[in-house]
Amino acid sequence: MGYYVPVEPGVKIYVEDLNPEGEKAILFLHGWPGSHSLFEYQFNHLPKMGYRCVGIDTRGFGNSDKPWKGYDYDRLADDVRAVVEALNLHDFTLSGHSTGGAVAIRYMARYNGYEVAKLSLFAAAAPSLIQRPYFPYGLQREAVIEIIEQTYNDRPAMLRAFGDMFFFQYRTPALLDWFFQLGLQAANWSTAAVAFSWLNEERLFSDLETIQAPTLILHGIHDKVCLFPLAIAQNKGIKNSRLVPFEYSGHGLFYDERDKFNQELARFIEE
Repeated sequence: MGYYVPVEPGVKIYVEDLNPEGEKAILFLHGWPGSHSLFEYQFNHLPKMGYRCVGIDTRGFGNSDKPWKGYDYDRLADDVRAVVEALNLHDFTLSGHSTGGAVAIRYMARYNGYEVAKLSLFAAAAPSLIQRPYFPYGLQREAVIEIIEQTYNDRPAMLRAFGDMFFFQYRTPALLDWFFQLGLQAANWSTAAVAFSWLNEERLFSDLETIQAPTLILHGIHDKVCLFPLAIAQNKGIKNSRLVPFEYSGHGLFYDERDKFNQELARFIEE
């Protein structure tokens, strides 16, 4: 079922709640520039295994409201907290892909892992998507600035190019068009604002050290967006974590190796 959760005056977040009677809940936070629909190949499988799957559309994306502001990681983590309370979630697995992984990490630090039993990160944009003087493993800052400029000048062309680098294995033209349409659902200003957050957010390094929950890190070794060294840094920074490389995946590992992805996630939850 789908419904809206108010997170602040005038802003509602869209939530898809599948198999709400499931004993164990997984809360999915999608990456930029998609929506909860990116997890289609998890949502059609994991509920069959008895899991409750909750997908959030980040503000500005998918079916959620698209306010002009509120796209820093603190505010996005606050939105997640509002959904957790509205759905009365307890002992759930918090799962985040790409920017959603960064938001999940901020949630863990900002709210001391409130009601989270386990954390799973998929190609997470942490501890930094871009290279910094003390972290040479991300994308060049200029590459993100170019994405922002393309967003303001020709967002459809930017989305097409991003789709081409998102997956590693063969993608049909129909699948790439589906991915493109998900990106078009977002607002232009939201798409750019989250990209600005990649440039400005530096506290994820210290956030990693605060995480106490058991953590699973899944990352494609061919990822061209969040490069594989980011996963190694997450594994080093989070005490109780395990890294599982995906040898035949890019950034979209939940599709590139979806069977392995679903199996690894379910195994982790049952440990």
